[in-house]
Amino acid sequence: MWAAVALAFGLAMDATAVSAARGLGRREPREVILLPALFGGFQAGMSALGWLAGVWVGPYLVPWDTYVAFGLLFLIGGKMVRDALRPAAATEAASEPDARPPLSLYLGLAIATSIDAAAAGLTLPLVPAPPWLSLVLIGTVTAACSAIGYLAGQLVGKYLGARLGLVGGLVLIAIGVNILVSG
Repeated sequence: MWAAVALAFGLAMDATAVSAARGLGRREPREVILLPALFGGFQAGMSALGWLAGVWVGPYLVPWDTYVAFGLLFLIGGKMVRDALRPAAATEAASEPDARPPLSLYLGLAIATSIDAAAAGLTLPLVPAPPWLSLVLIGTVTAACSAIGYLAGQLVGKYLGARLGLVGGLVLIAIGVNILVSG
């Protein structure tokens, strides 16, 4: 169960960082509801797609499942860490004020932050919790963290976003190492 919670928080961090970046200069009330709803829905949905792909491909991966899970989580976490340590061009672009952002911007952000969830969904059969519970946790935790991140972005400033992505990446790497060691 704790692995499912840790996975949910790890996957939520990139969406939280983007929400914090959006909250930096925003005072648009709809974003504090729209971003968490989209991010949580897309994270859970993409994880479900990854899980279904894993069920289909799963029998072929059984001899290698521990190594595949470790590799995927390590790569996803490593990418999140690398992105968090890069100059924040995305954060600056996300915090630039404009009139009323189109829905396509929000959908693009939701897709971009949930691509890693599809890869992590492949590992759901290895998490010691029912996959449906992991999916609910991923969506709920992402939505809650995104709302908090958005509000924190308004209060704390631009330094919080990259740190959240870094923490999320390190959590995913730690889960991968745990699966490798215990598998």
